[in-house]
Amino acid sequence: MSISVTALSYWQSGRRRPERAESLIALGHLEAVLGVPTGSLTALLGPPRPRGRAHRESSRVPIDSLWDKSDVVAMLLEQIDVTGDSALTRISQHDKLSICADRGEICTQVRQVMRADGDGVDRYVMVFDPDHADRPFADLSAIQGCRVGRVAKDNETKLMVAELLFDHALRRGETVIMEYALHHPGPPYFRGADYHCRKFTTPVRECVVELRFDPRALPVYLEQHTIDTDDVVTNRKRVTIAENGHAHAVLLDFGPGQFGMRWEWPD
Repeated sequence: MSISVTALSYWQSGRRRPERAESLIALGHLEAVLGVPTGSLTALLGPPRPRGRAHRESSRVPIDSLWDKSDVVAMLLEQIDVTGDSALTRISQHDKLSICADRGEICTQVRQVMRADGDGVDRYVMVFDPDHADRPFADLSAIQGCRVGRVAKDNETKLMVAELLFDHALRRGETVIMEYALHHPGPPYFRGADYHCRKFTTPVRECVVELRFDPRALPVYLEQHTIDTDDVVTNRKRVTIAENGHAHAVLLDFGPGQFGMRWEWPD
């Protein structure tokens, strides 16, 4: 069993706490490595946090905590308004990716259903990490229920943070359906991507990821998996790709954490 340096750093700072069974086992190993009495670190945790939908706020993690480049994300977030993020409940998330025959990603279209937990919520904060510093910035456009507000970019990492402003400020309990798209420059399209990851700072009731590969160039393997807030990979499962190139995965009642899909191309 291994725990990432990032997870250890968050445990030490208190931004996250080990709670899963695997994490508590790792904590016991850490006590042995540090030469401290058995159970001494575990005793510092206190009682477990409450679970369930009634306690969604207790499950919230900071926006930047799910990224390896958290310092860059935090810097970009300082340039926009994130005050409303804690007052939004994610109900549904649907990501649709289109990948061309030369294995490059053409675009990602996103549809979200959210509910306001307070009056006056008027925006959603989007973070896009291309995971390749030599990849061009994506072109962000609004499709339905929102418009693009302030955008902050980091030229070195190609990370981008943006405000998506709702058509009107929401009342408490009001829902919103919003759609936006990230179009990637091309052709030719950047060929370094073979992975899609959706990060959730709070629980989501439903997440759907739909992949549309060109039927002339299909991957030989596709899987879905989740990554919890302790960076432990779970729920790994192979996904079928249809002859027309379509594939999808559905995840219910998940988060906080990451939902990923990874594919492998023929040699």
